[in-house]
Amino acid sequence: MRKLLRIAAILIVMAGFLAWFLLGHHTGWTKTTVTEWQHDAVTGLDGPVIRQRFVPGVDWLAATGLVAVGCLAVSFVRRPGGAR
Repeated sequence: MRKLLRIAAILIVMAGFLAWFLLGHHTGWTKTTVTEWQHDAVTGLDGPVIRQRFVPGVDWLAATGLVAVGCLAVSFVRRPGGAR
């Protein structure tokens, strides 16, 4: 069980970092909307367009890191009586 929790901790950290990197690796807080500037062909003006998109931030990394540390910490807890 201890080995399984330690492997799970490693996989959680790797999956969290991979998701953060592939989905946009924003160095601020996690965002659920992104503002993009779009050129209007009729008026010739640029204007903001808000799009719904999930972009994980550093809080995403911190959350997955805390879950992984929790799994790792639980893997070091021993049963009462010293049984393995």
